[in-house]
Amino acid sequence: MSHKCSFLILFFLVNIGWQVYSSAQDADGRCVCTVVAPQQNLCSRDAKSRQLRQLWEKIQNMSQSIEVLNLRTQRDFQYIMKMESQIKGLRSKLRQMESNRRVLLTKNFQELKGKIDELQPLMPVLEQYKTDAKLISQFQEEIRQLSMVLMGIQEEMGAYDYEELQQRVISLEGRLRNCMSRLTCGKLMKITGPNTIKTSGTRFGAWMTDPQASTKNNKVWYMDSYTNNKIVREYKSMSDFIAGVESRTYSLPFHWAGTNHVVYNGSLYYNKYQSNIVVRYSFESGRVVTQRALESAGFHNVYPYTWGGFSDIDLMADELGLWAVYATNQNAGNIVISQLEPHTLQVLASWNTEYSKRNAGESFMICGTLYITNSHLTGAKVYYSYSTKTSTYEYTDIPIHNQYFHMSMLDYNARDRALYGWNNGHQVLFNVTLFHVIKSNDDS
Repeated sequence: MSHKCSFLILFFLVNIGWQVYSSAQDADGRCVCTVVAPQQNLCSRDAKSRQLRQLWEKIQNMSQSIEVLNLRTQRDFQYIMKMESQIKGLRSKLRQMESNRRVLLTKNFQELKGKIDELQPLMPVLEQYKTDAKLISQFQEEIRQLSMVLMGIQEEMGAYDYEELQQRVISLEGRLRNCMSRLTCGKLMKITGPNTIKTSGTRFGAWMTDPQASTKNNKVWYMDSYTNNKIVREYKSMSDFIAGVESRTYSLPFHWAGTNHVVYNGSLYYNKYQSNIVVRYSFESGRVVTQRALESAGFHNVYPYTWGGFSDIDLMADELGLWAVYATNQNAGNIVISQLEPHTLQVLASWNTEYSKRNAGESFMICGTLYITNSHLTGAKVYYSYSTKTSTYEYTDIPIHNQYFHMSMLDYNARDRALYGWNNGHQVLFNVTLFHVIKSNDDS
């Protein structure tokens, strides 16, 4: 039987120097995660760990001293307790004698009273011993409690043998990788945000990062307007993009149409203006390396999204590869999904949906499923999805907050697990929540 889990995003446990860089959680709340332990010198030389060890040694010394003091006190206390019993017995006998003085000789009475007078000063000493014994008992309990707290702190700080700790981490990491290898592709459950990254450009445009790039490559590409432009601006990082510090510009040989471009594995894919031709432009070589027409695809505002802008052909990428979303006369203007070979741009497979391209606000692919919004305006939601795996569709109801009232670009980035949007001159990011299924060993 399959288990279900949610994929959690990257986070850091800064306070103790550990890093948890991915995790998976099943429906019962059980979590398996990958953690990176701090370097060995952090465990052995960290100031907090050293202070903890010094404090622990002091506690042990205090405990030993209290034990010695307790033994001595208990020995003296036993002796004093015997004296207390004797004093009480003498007092009782003296009261009897005083009540019957006629049968007592004066000499015997005075002798007995003298013994009591000799013992009388020991009474305060006895009380002090009782107090000291009680105080030592309290000390012992406090030491015990403190020792338990210190042991807990040691566990939290990882004050164990480093090699043993490292083996435990490796074991946990292996279990997570085994779990992640059995994760099926995710299904969209929720969209949150947006986070406004920048406000720039015209009302329409596109911006993106490369989902195939390494984690060290955080370049951003920026393409303003939906037509009459062929300048692509490149930024080395998101911070440079926000600051407006360009690293390079590219002048494309052909103008683009629409805002539905995508950067994938170092190349820009876009729709050539006034045509159904898809162009692949290599940033490395600075030239067009491939171009191919999408057979029967409408273009130049024949089948655009609801906002127009020559958005007939939408190029996108997800975990499974490169895609083109468009409409044809043969499919009555409804959306067609085609998977493209990234180098040759040949159509590998196509699926005909029953959703009108002109009624769609925007669309994006996640794990081979096309998600379509019902509007580009305020109040939009993801209304329809089509799975290329099962060739089936379903109606959905996933709200998306159109903060700036006009969405002219919306694309999923599999590396960032986020939606990039161009919202009325604002470059925004949406977070997505995906639902995963863990395949059992019996699943194919």
